[in-house]
Amino acid sequence: MTRSPAPGDQADRSAQERRDGTDPPAGPVPSGGGLRSGPRRFGRPRRSGVVVSGLAAPRMAVRDLGAEALAGLLARPGRALLTALGTVLGIAALVATLGVSRTAGSQIVGRFDELAATQVVVKPAGADQPGAGNSGITSVIPWDAGERLVRLNGVVSAATLSDVDLGGALVRAVPVNDPTGQRELAMTVRSASPSILDALRGRLATGRTFDAGHSARADRIVLLGRGAAERLGISRVDNAPAIYIGEHLYTVIGIVEDVRRNPAVLNGLIIPDGTARHEFGLEAPAAVYVDTRVGAATLIGNQAPLALSPNNPDLLSVSAPGEPRRVRSDVEGDVNSLFLVLGGVSLLVGAVGIANVTLVSVLERVGEIGLRRAMGAARRHIAAQFLTESMVLGLVGGVVGASLGTLIIVGISAARSWTPVLDSSLALAAPVVGGVVGLLAGVYPSLRAASLEPVEALRSGT
Repeated sequence: MTRSPAPGDQADRSAQERRDGTDPPAGPVPSGGGLRSGPRRFGRPRRSGVVVSGLAAPRMAVRDLGAEALAGLLARPGRALLTALGTVLGIAALVATLGVSRTAGSQIVGRFDELAATQVVVKPAGADQPGAGNSGITSVIPWDAGERLVRLNGVVSAATLSDVDLGGALVRAVPVNDPTGQRELAMTVRSASPSILDALRGRLATGRTFDAGHSARADRIVLLGRGAAERLGISRVDNAPAIYIGEHLYTVIGIVEDVRRNPAVLNGLIIPDGTARHEFGLEAPAAVYVDTRVGAATLIGNQAPLALSPNNPDLLSVSAPGEPRRVRSDVEGDVNSLFLVLGGVSLLVGAVGIANVTLVSVLERVGEIGLRRAMGAARRHIAAQFLTESMVLGLVGGVVGASLGTLIIVGISAARSWTPVLDSSLALAAPVVGGVVGLLAGVYPSLRAASLEPVEALRSGT
């Protein structure tokens, strides 16, 4: 005999069903499992989430995902540190190489501005053409060309420089004629005005240079380049050494240690213009070297022919540098491209390291993956966990790598006495790059983990 439910039991049952998320039936259920028409339905839970086979799909909060990923990383701290080390080195190499490239590019541009962008060379028109002779063009440049050009605004110094035809004469350091000819050397002798070392930005190792008085008197004195002095066996001038140019004796008054322009003079001899005119019949200077201030080279290149040959400036050709800004941009672009490739390769090595270690971690945690799947974890949860782990490794590596790269830039700049140049956006973007690299590196291992079947994973993991 069936007992009718009491009113209290009916109320308790309705309250329990409401707590469970279901509605009480509105009436008898029709045969065949159909649902009664009406505003409320029976038999399906009304919970948030996608309903699959009458059950809500499992969900994982972001906080839980982060906790699981952190627990997975801290379970093997040594491996996590070594894995992050690959990203640290990659990001550090990327930041350091880009920063050093910008710093070095700035130094290269500065050197260009100091040397190439401040040099103007004036020669007779056609003097550089193959087969061009000296007749008709060597008398265009006056002997006082240096004094004329130095009056122009923007000129620091100017000096003439010419090759002297010795007529086959040789140079020797001793008065004794050696029959074997080993003590006689064929060397290039050049004549110049007194300010030649200033125009070429040269410096003396010892001694002094000649002045306008030596040139006016046609004194037989000579400056030796460093290479010529070594070949002649002369290293000091305090004892007034002398050499022979042909049959004439010349006193060595100085040795040129280095020149930043036209380094060919280091292997030859330099005598005053007046001496070359008197002893070897030099008709006129062959070229004028002008040292200008930064940014004045183009203007001086236009004014020099008028200053030296006002009646016919077309008889002179001027060699002036290109636009410094364009050359600066080209130099910085080439250097940055080179170091960017090197930094990218280093970063790729770090990404491969993360992918490799993450994949090994997947293979070692097959049993754990199977257990999680058996307890209701979906494939996307497994994939998200391993993706988060690899991304955290990349992010940590990016932060540490950016800091290390910045320290490397500062250290190199301090050691070389450079001014460090670093784009702040690069240092801020480096951690993001590390996180993205870690995320991409973990795609395949996470898909591999998500594709494991629970039964097979449990069987393989035990």
